[in-house]
Amino acid sequence: MVQKYQSPVRVYKFPFEMVMAAYEKRFPTCPLIPVFLGSEVLSESASADGSTHVIERSCKLSVDAPRLLKKIAGVECVFFIQKNTLSWRDRTLLIEAHNETFASRVTVLETCSYSVHPDNESWTCFEQCASLDIKSFFGFENTVEKIAMKQYTANIKRGKEVIEYYLSELMSEGITEIPRWVPPAERSSPSKAASPPAAPSCCPAARAELRLDLPAADSASRDASCSLGTSEPSTPDADKLDADYIERYLGRLTPMQESCLIQLRGWLQETHKVKSETGEWKAEKIPKDEHILRFLRARDFHIEKAKEMLCQSLTWRKQFQVDYILETWKPPSGLEEYYAGGWHHHDREGRPLYVLRLGQMDTKGLVKALGEEALLRQVLSINEEGQKRCEENTKIFGRPITSWTCLVDLEGLNMRHLWRPGVKALLRIIEVVEANYPETLGRLLIVRAPRVFPVLWTLVSPFINENTRQKFLVYSGNNYQGSGGLIDYIDKEIIPDFLGGDCLCQVPEGGQVPKSYYLTEELENLDHIRLWAETIYQSAQVSKGAPHEIMIEIVESSSVITWDFDILKGDMVFNIFHSKRTPQAVKREVSSSVPAVNNEQLIDRSWVLGVDYSIVESPLTCREGESIQGSHITRWPGIYILQWRACGPTHARVDEVLSSLQGSAPKCKVMYYTEVLASHDFRGSMTSLESCHSRFSQISVTTTSSSQSQDGSLISR
Repeated sequence: MVQKYQSPVRVYKFPFEMVMAAYEKRFPTCPLIPVFLGSEVLSESASADGSTHVIERSCKLSVDAPRLLKKIAGVECVFFIQKNTLSWRDRTLLIEAHNETFASRVTVLETCSYSVHPDNESWTCFEQCASLDIKSFFGFENTVEKIAMKQYTANIKRGKEVIEYYLSELMSEGITEIPRWVPPAERSSPSKAASPPAAPSCCPAARAELRLDLPAADSASRDASCSLGTSEPSTPDADKLDADYIERYLGRLTPMQESCLIQLRGWLQETHKVKSETGEWKAEKIPKDEHILRFLRARDFHIEKAKEMLCQSLTWRKQFQVDYILETWKPPSGLEEYYAGGWHHHDREGRPLYVLRLGQMDTKGLVKALGEEALLRQVLSINEEGQKRCEENTKIFGRPITSWTCLVDLEGLNMRHLWRPGVKALLRIIEVVEANYPETLGRLLIVRAPRVFPVLWTLVSPFINENTRQKFLVYSGNNYQGSGGLIDYIDKEIIPDFLGGDCLCQVPEGGQVPKSYYLTEELENLDHIRLWAETIYQSAQVSKGAPHEIMIEIVESSSVITWDFDILKGDMVFNIFHSKRTPQAVKREVSSSVPAVNNEQLIDRSWVLGVDYSIVESPLTCREGESIQGSHITRWPGIYILQWRACGPTHARVDEVLSSLQGSAPKCKVMYYTEVLASHDFRGSMTSLESCHSRFSQISVTTTSSSQSQDGSLISR
């Protein structure tokens, strides 16, 4: 595999001519670069007018490798051929180098360039790219590749330091300005008679002659751009990254990390183009640099893996218009009131701080009232807002801030939070966030973790990236107080009041979600593209003569059918049947003036109870407002039917059926969730039965098993 390196644009705040004089001080040898043992000029030429100078050198480099490898290779040093093409007219230097040693086994190509900064002609830009291709090397290809890349990257930063050292040396010698090259015809003209002679080349002899001809200038008269002091980062090209910009806004990166960022960014610029009305291809807006960097970090700077992850995320963002979520998403009133989370100042490192009082949240009520679609959009808006706050804090604190801190209070967490549909919704949300917002969490502080927390952690942790898990800090009881606790990460004056601090926290306190908020089919048609095609909870309307039925196919006996439903309106009877026949779904046909409802009937009126299908559980009467959770362990494979029907006679009168079809009969409403588990999964899982202990709802519970089945189930065996 070919290893590639691409540097950011490094800016020297000195004129091109000064940088060239400093560059030439590196030859024929440079004590500041220990691996550079020396060089020999192979050929040298210059144009007639002195505007172009070409020099070719053989450079000798030591090899920092294990002695055994050197002995096998039979070398102590390697030779490179370097060709420099200097244009005084254009003020550019092109450096091309390739290896001479082991050329048949290893190919090393390097290209460097010095040029004038496009926005400031008193500054000089430097760019560098290289590639390494090891075809064969005595079976040590991987080892040689690692050694070569390590040594190369170690010398990259050193190269800039050497140029800056020689620039300082030039100024200490009194050389603070070198005149630009002037064409011979202009030199002889009267207007140019006072101009100092230009150097025909940058060879040592010419450089020495040049220095002797230059008058010493007072340091106070130097342009401010010639100082070594820092200034605001400047990007020489909108399509390129400046090294100072990277350090200021993205943080300190290794040379290879910088290279990966530049390569992935360049690929995005090249591939994300749209055709304009005039037929020209124009670059499409690409993600911000800090966003690209997060994906690289999530994949350990493996470009291909990061590219795949980022492309999938960009497609997802475009499909669901996530870029506009902060503008278009307005949380429902129930979410604003009962979602116990919000932003709260920042931590000691300047990261935005998000506080979540998970233990005080009625997670079951929120899912049933709002649906996981609304909860996911809320989480996405939090992540988008977090990125926005990171950018703001980067400007405020003057250092790169690319992630935020989350403080989670688990006081009040109990078994109701381990209710299976809620955990399922949580895992789906985690999956979306991990795929599209990697490396956005800087630290997660979990306080007042109860005894049940290890169970929740066991369920959730496998779905969280290893890098993210390492950022978790968990405090049980009051361990978060004092040294080693929150005070190490959050300033004392910012610790929320409910954790014993002095800062008033405006985060909602959560609490029980009223059942009047629970989602019904009329509320499910939202005015935006759905992020999830399916929802965990379904809702249906039931009227006399028109029950709602769902079919569950069981492949293996002893499987467990679980259910969790709420009676939102009216009274109902819940039944479970085992069928010997495969039913055909029949949906209600209503007039166009009647709103569409979710109501499906599977049991044909021609079927005979005890022959075509049989009851496997005693009918359960459910009253309005009740929440029902239960399970049934199946005895046989086949078709099982769950039925909700309005209370009343099993066979409705003709007038009731007609009125139900016309939409005028009183309707009952049910919200339900079902899932089939293998018996071994059921015994070790946290099922919906745990929610029966919730203090947030009055619950009527039925837990059933095959041992409680009626004898009628034997008939359909």
